[in-house]
Amino acid sequence: METGYYAGIDIGSRMTKAAVITDDGVCSSKIVITRPEQRKLAHEVMEAVLADAGVSLSEVTYVVATGYGRINVPFADRQITEISCHARGISFLMPTVRTVIDIGGQDSKGIKVSNGKAVDFVMNDKCAAGTGRFIEIIAESLGVCLEDVGRMALEATDRAVISSTCTVFAEQEAVSALSRGVPVGDILAGVLDSIATRVCRMVNRLKAEREVAFTGGGAKNSGLVRMLEEKLGMPVLVPDEPLITGALGAALLGRDIVEKAEAKGTASESHRRALREVTFFND
Repeated sequence: METGYYAGIDIGSRMTKAAVITDDGVCSSKIVITRPEQRKLAHEVMEAVLADAGVSLSEVTYVVATGYGRINVPFADRQITEISCHARGISFLMPTVRTVIDIGGQDSKGIKVSNGKAVDFVMNDKCAAGTGRFIEIIAESLGVCLEDVGRMALEATDRAVISSTCTVFAEQEAVSALSRGVPVGDILAGVLDSIATRVCRMVNRLKAEREVAFTGGGAKNSGLVRMLEEKLGMPVLVPDEPLITGALGAALLGRDIVEKAEAKGTASESHRRALREVTFFND
C-alpha cells in the first residue's frame, strides 16, 4: 500500500512550527523563529521539514495551516484554528489528557478535550501578562537568560509579590524589587507565581479535569510547570516537544479529512500537487 504523507504548519506570534506525518506516525518536524514576510517563511519551513522527511510537496496528500499566521500559507488545503489543532495533537501524544494549558508568545489558553476534539476553551489574548513574552520582558529587565528563569525560580528561598496584571507595571515592580536588594531568584519566582495564578484562574473556568497537559513555549519553563501543579493541585504533563503540538494536530486533522472523504467514496479536497509544487517553489 502506498504511503500517505500529511503536513501541518503552525505560524505563531513567536515561533513557526511544521510537522509531516505518515499513516504510521510522525515523520519529521521543524521549529523556527517567526519573522516578517510570513508567506516566504511558510515556504522555507515547509521546504525544510519535507527535506527532512525525504519527500516532495507533490507526495503530500493534504496540508493544513493553523496559528495566527495561517492565512499566509498559500499552499495549504485548509486553515483550521489552533484550538482544534492543539486538541487533536495532544490527544495523539497523550490520549488520557482532558485539559490542555497552552502558553504561547502572545496569548494563553485552556482547552477542554474529549475524543480528540475541543469541546470548550478559554483564552487570554488581550495582554502580554500571562504569556511567554511577559517572561521574556522580565528576564531582559533583570539581565537573566530566558533558559535560566525556571531553574532560578525553583532554587529561590522566597517569592516576591508581583501584584500588577499589566506587563509594564509588573516590570516596574520587578525592577523596584531588585533595587531594594530582593534576590533575582525570588523575583523570578514571584513573576512565575503570578502567571500561574492568572492562568489557573482562567483555566478553572473550564473546571479542569485530569489529566492536564501543558504545551507551548511556556511548558519549557520548569518553574512555571511546578507552580501550575501547585495551583491546580494535580500533576501537569509536558510532551517531549511542547511547541510542536499545533502543527502535529494540523497534520493529523488533514489526515482525518482525507480518510473521511475516502470512507464516503468522495475525492479529497486536496489541490493538484504537481501544479501546487510549481507555485510553492516560485511564489
